[in-house]
Amino acid sequence: MLKFLKKNLNLLSHRVFLVPLIMIVQLTIIFFMIFEFYNYFVIFYIICAILSLFLVLYIVGSNANPGYKIAWIIPIMAFPIFGLLLYFLFGGNQLTKRQKEKLKNIYYKQLKYKDKHNLVMAELRYENLSAYNQVKYIEDYSLTNLCKHTKTTYLSNGQNYFNKLIEALKNAKKYIFLEYFIICEGKMWNTILEILKQKIAEGVEVRIIYDDFGCIVTLPNHYDKTLENYGIKTAIFNKFVPNLKSKFNNRDHRKIAVIDGIIAFTGGINLADEYIGEKVRFGHWKDNGIMLEGEAVWNFTVMFLSMWDYIKEENEDYEKYRSVYSNETSSDGYVIPYCDSPWDNEAVGETVYLNLINKASKYIYITTPYLVLDNEMITALSIAAKRGVDVHIITPGIPDKKIVNEVTKAYYEVLIKNGVKIHEYTKGFIHAKTFIIDDQYATVGTVNLDYRSLYLHFECGVWLYDCASIYTIKKDFMLTLKESKEIKLKNLGKLTWFNYLKRQILKVFAPLM
Repeated sequence: MLKFLKKNLNLLSHRVFLVPLIMIVQLTIIFFMIFEFYNYFVIFYIICAILSLFLVLYIVGSNANPGYKIAWIIPIMAFPIFGLLLYFLFGGNQLTKRQKEKLKNIYYKQLKYKDKHNLVMAELRYENLSAYNQVKYIEDYSLTNLCKHTKTTYLSNGQNYFNKLIEALKNAKKYIFLEYFIICEGKMWNTILEILKQKIAEGVEVRIIYDDFGCIVTLPNHYDKTLENYGIKTAIFNKFVPNLKSKFNNRDHRKIAVIDGIIAFTGGINLADEYIGEKVRFGHWKDNGIMLEGEAVWNFTVMFLSMWDYIKEENEDYEKYRSVYSNETSSDGYVIPYCDSPWDNEAVGETVYLNLINKASKYIYITTPYLVLDNEMITALSIAAKRGVDVHIITPGIPDKKIVNEVTKAYYEVLIKNGVKIHEYTKGFIHAKTFIIDDQYATVGTVNLDYRSLYLHFECGVWLYDCASIYTIKKDFMLTLKESKEIKLKNLGKLTWFNYLKRQILKVFAPLM
């Protein structure tokens, strides 16, 4: 009995319960004050209605996505008091003026480390103008460089990713940088942590960045202190605090590992047991990643150090972590990593996807855990299918978030009617975020097809052209396709009127999810 009480006491004292509880108390106080002065409620309501009108005008005039605007305008106009409060809590990208200024300074710092006379770009322009145009956008707005002397290895599942990462970590000589949305105690993380401790003892510099919201239920509070005690430098992105002014929307959704500046990893895989099949949550967890060796790794080194500077408010010399690459590094194509942040209202992740879709002439193969699309993406996919491009999208058969999956299904009908083929992965949950185009292009990264990834999160990925790994990615897609079932219009016709109405309502508010 004592053990049971202790366990539940620990659970109730966890910040997952304490933070919402404290916020509820704050909200209760606000509501109490409102109703305490109920004699002035009409005046208060009128003031809120006027403020709501000005807020709606502000939203309409903003650079936000039209779907995102509509999703906010409806509740604000319908419920002025609660609409204002909700927007105050969750509206916009929520970066403060000071945060934007910090990111702007880091932007100019990154610009200093960018190769302004990249000869590889000139070579690509001569070889393929269409590919050059795509890369020019990435170079200009992601501040990364196109590279050739880079070996790319596609990792088709979490176990392969884990094995390669462990091997690279064990061989580290200078430094290890890890940046992940989710870190969860278990076999995967505990194995990595033991290696990191050993590397600290050997004199290797180890740094870790993790997102506080992503790790709120997977790591103990103040876990950074535990890691610091091991000698691991730690930074927490957007600490989750019990305050109504807390910023919830912007999260560090990136997954980056950099070892000695010569090897880098990214993709959909976090450091948690479900990603390597040690823990079953939603059937078989299908994911992927990519390993880079060579020149392109420098881009990820700068990405990591830029985020570190932003969180810790430091100003490091990135050149200390630049590695010299041998021109003998095998390379069979062009590689450019890219990153995206919400500070500049430039949706790099979405534009990379749209450029790939618009350049396709034969096929477009996509895997995504969520399919919450804006009008631009629906139009691009539909037009591609209508002009004869073979468009296939694989989504989860077993969802991790039921409401978001309902929104995903709400987009099936319009896409299928326009010629896009939708498939659901029957074995379980697919978390991979992959585009493959015409045997020429591919991208693997962290960017989901939903509003949060495309507009609110810090994300990253790798764009590939004419690399042998593209064929490996395609082969994996075709194998996954065999384990998926195609969704037909006749299946959608079986919906009850209630479920149909529910999906349409959810679709309206999809940008807020």
